[in-house]
Amino acid sequence: MADWTSEQILALAPDASSAKAGSGLASPGNWVTRGRHGQAVWGECTGSGSKPYQTQIDLAEPAFRCSCPSRKFPCKHGLGLFLMLAAAPATFAEDTPPAWVTEWLASRTARAEKQAAKAEAPAEKSPEALAKEAAAQAKRAAARTARVAAGLDELDLWLRDLVRHGLAAVQGQPHGFWEGMAARMVDAQAPGVARMVREMAGIPMSGDGWPDRLADRLGRLYLLLEGFRRLETLPPDEQADIRTMIGWTAAQEEIAAGESVRDRWLVLGQRVQQEEMLRAQRTWLRGQTTGRFALLLAFAHGGQPLDMSLLPGAALEADLCFWPSAYPLRALVKTRHSELESLEGLSGYPTVDAAVDAGSEALSRHPWLEPFPLVLEGVRPCFQEGQWLVRDAAGAGLPLSPSFTEGWTLLAVSGGAPVTLCGEWDGRRLFPLSVWAGGAFHALASS
Repeated sequence: MADWTSEQILALAPDASSAKAGSGLASPGNWVTRGRHGQAVWGECTGSGSKPYQTQIDLAEPAFRCSCPSRKFPCKHGLGLFLMLAAAPATFAEDTPPAWVTEWLASRTARAEKQAAKAEAPAEKSPEALAKEAAAQAKRAAARTARVAAGLDELDLWLRDLVRHGLAAVQGQPHGFWEGMAARMVDAQAPGVARMVREMAGIPMSGDGWPDRLADRLGRLYLLLEGFRRLETLPPDEQADIRTMIGWTAAQEEIAAGESVRDRWLVLGQRVQQEEMLRAQRTWLRGQTTGRFALLLAFAHGGQPLDMSLLPGAALEADLCFWPSAYPLRALVKTRHSELESLEGLSGYPTVDAAVDAGSEALSRHPWLEPFPLVLEGVRPCFQEGQWLVRDAAGAGLPLSPSFTEGWTLLAVSGGAPVTLCGEWDGRRLFPLSVWAGGAFHALASS
């Protein structure tokens, strides 16, 4: 990628404190040495230890490594070095990399070659071994299907009782009312259904209009239950959506073996959400030629690093493979054909109505699809009647999510002029992820 911005780099920070500490290290006085060679950047930063910390970056992804004891990734030293490179690239002299840099780069190259070779030449198995594996897999699949079916039968009774007593009654229910059924769904090997039940727990206390929101969620859940019962009569793509929502997963190797879509993919934005010890990262792409949206999911447990190889505001030529679906969105990057490049512009739906229509059409094909990516062109942010929203040239408005806390930042970036806004739409509100304003890309909150 030719030009990195401080916003893109700080978006890599694992938390706000790391971003602040990294910004404090982005000055030459903190570094004993620094240099670069091709896509490799390195430096030695003074710290509390007797020896400077050795920090290095592979700009091709980017990837980081540092000798400091921090468990955060990237650490403050990696962020500081990267910020300094973005601010003053001329101060990094082209030089021969030291041994500790070349060894790291060589190990990365060897690991990538080994993974590629393994993917191209899978181990061959005898027909007997393949038949044995297939039989065992079929047995496990049948057992799980039976457990899921039994669990969903219990869920059916629970839903009918809930509706029979009336939605108003759930406001007085304790947390265990929801958690008990969610736990039962986990036992039934239906983790996706468990998540849907847990998400409903907070709706009765979410303010005006909660009965409508809860009824909508209950309806979608019951539709999923009925879809599972009629699974064998549905088209394959709809079957795939139902299985995915219930909690079945497909191996990435299986997805990568399918057809791929090649395009120049624009990285629109990222959002990271914490669920207990698990962090989930959503990265949204859009094909420049196809106009197709793609969602890349990454997960990290505890202090493990998330995938940082795609930064908001970048673009790359790549092959993407999509999970089967009536409205395919989730994808994986199969092959990269270029390094990251800077985004040169964004286009989107010309009106709020056109954007909402696109989201509605997607929901008609995949009723459990959430969230949905929207790119709105020519909208202005404003604050009216106690909430943030964006309006198009015709005056149609779309409310922003109350959990979005950078409304004033968005307004300042826009300068009151029309902008192109990228975000996640949940059917009612938009959570902004990035904005194109004044010929420049700006990443917004990622969580």
